[in-house]
Amino acid sequence: MKCREFVEFLMSYLDEELDDTARSVFEAHLNGCRDCHRYMEDYVQAVELGRSVCREPAGPVPDDVPEGFVQAILQARRAVGSRGK
Repeated sequence: MKCREFVEFLMSYLDEELDDTARSVFEAHLNGCRDCHRYMEDYVQAVELGRSVCREPAGPVPDDVPEGFVQAILQARRAVGSRGK
């Protein structure tokens, strides 16, 4: 497997959608390629960070932030949160 193929199959691997043969080939590349191993770690960390942003309670909003802006952010967070369920 080449690195480009690794990237193409990454989400399927993380979602446990690969068959046994494809998973073995993927894992062999993962174990032998430091760059792809690091890429996967960074990808997983970015996904987890994105999910945590949607879960964390908001802190106090400064008084100089327009109310419409605050409401738009809250609405977007609710929309993203409902898709993650």
